[in-house]
Amino acid sequence: MTTQGQSDFDPVSGRTTTGHEWDGIRELNTPLPRWWLWTFYATILWSVAYWVAYPSWPLATSFAGGAFGWTSRGAVSAEIDALNERRASQGAGLASATFAAIARDPKLMSIALAQGRVAFADNCAPCHGAGGGGGVNFPNLADDDWLWGGTLEEIAATITNGVRVDGVKATRLSLMPAFGKDNLLNADEILAVANHVRSLAGLDTQKGANLALGAKTFGDACASCHGPGGKGNPMVGAPNLTDAIWLYGSEIPSIVATISNPRNGVMPAWGGRLDPVTIKSLALYVHSLGGGK
Repeated sequence: MTTQGQSDFDPVSGRTTTGHEWDGIRELNTPLPRWWLWTFYATILWSVAYWVAYPSWPLATSFAGGAFGWTSRGAVSAEIDALNERRASQGAGLASATFAAIARDPKLMSIALAQGRVAFADNCAPCHGAGGGGGVNFPNLADDDWLWGGTLEEIAATITNGVRVDGVKATRLSLMPAFGKDNLLNADEILAVANHVRSLAGLDTQKGANLALGAKTFGDACASCHGPGGKGNPMVGAPNLTDAIWLYGSEIPSIVATISNPRNGVMPAWGGRLDPVTIKSLALYVHSLGGGK
């Protein structure tokens, strides 16, 4: 039970009470330590000084700039500018040097690979993986299978112009027909072609598969891009169907889905986002992952 009375003196502690009492226990009127009070007052003064020195007050359409004119955005911009200056001085020779010249110069090559590694982690790794290993729907950049060619120049062109990017004239462009969706082939023909494609890669086919129909349909509808033997054609971005590398999976349902309604994946055109030196460094780094030609 709580009661309210008049404050009095407590002989045990030598302090006055507040007048509050709980079940016979009286509350002492003990002041806060002076060091704590002065610390508290100092934080109040510090907050006022901070409000004046740094941007902290919102205005109708912007914010108070602060006496020092400092902003976190401005600090980041300054750091980026300083980084770009250091990169420009370190890699001054990268802009004008050819790929062959960079490969012959250990110092330039070291700088290019370092810049390319960072650029890859920032821009490419979300799709292609940290080590370029790719995954289902995303190409592996560390193998020797290249839809558009794996030389340094070809890799740089792909990075610059992207794949199937609207509005980019030099973008890598190939569109596999939707043989099923557009009724170019019937279901039996598509299934036969799927089994034929697996046989080209040395994979097992379904029991009773009509491989003769598959071979004929492949020759009529697919060989113009993939080649009569399914070896592919980098000139049009047609993949090699005879190896063990499958972008969308090698199972019959996956192949049937691709033939029926192709995925036609898109890669951004980095030419409008990254500077030429960064793109050159990226090409060298991707080439160094092990799959370049």
